[in-house]
Amino acid sequence: MPAPDDPTPHGRPADPAAAPSPVTGETLRGDDWYGRDLTGLTYTACDFYDTDWSETTGSGARFDRCTFSGVRFNVARLAATAFTHCVFRRCSFFDARLDQCKAVGSTFDACSFQLLEVTGGDWSFTAFPRADLRKSTLDGVRMREADLRGARLDEAQVTGTDLSGALLAGVSLTGADLRGSDLTALDAHTLDRTALAGARIDPAQAIGIAVAMGFEVG
Repeated sequence: MPAPDDPTPHGRPADPAAAPSPVTGETLRGDDWYGRDLTGLTYTACDFYDTDWSETTGSGARFDRCTFSGVRFNVARLAATAFTHCVFRRCSFFDARLDQCKAVGSTFDACSFQLLEVTGGDWSFTAFPRADLRKSTLDGVRMREADLRGARLDEAQVTGTDLSGALLAGVSLTGADLRGSDLTALDAHTLDRTALAGARIDPAQAIGIAVAMGFEVG
């Protein structure tokens, strides 16, 4: 029989390494998650309102069909974390670092991304309507069929990124580093040259754009 002060049933000791229990359908408002380790968390169809996720860390967390409204991800350091089919409204990603994360099908509306750095991972089918991504880093990211219409990527590092099938109408890439990225979704006949002023591309990309514009190369 367990001792009266034993906090676990049947006298079993608590397992500090046990995975956190999945959470479904909850609404969290104003919670303080500052500096929290998110490793192993699983949330499904949950709503987070005005919560502080600043300086959160960890890997392997999963958030599916969740809504984040007014959440601060400032200086977060997350790896291999999934935010699939989520909605982000008025969230702040100042100096956030997301490594090998997944955001397939997620939408970012009226969010701020100052100094955001995304390395690797799958961000296909994401939507960034009119997002201000100036000076952000997107390195080796899969962004197939992402909606970047009207987005500002001036002076951003968009290197080795798969933008095939992406929606790029009205995108601004002034001074951006685009080397190694798939730029086949750029419509060479409707390019706004001022929006591409100073953008850096590699020789293979230059040939591809020239061919798309009807030039014979060689």
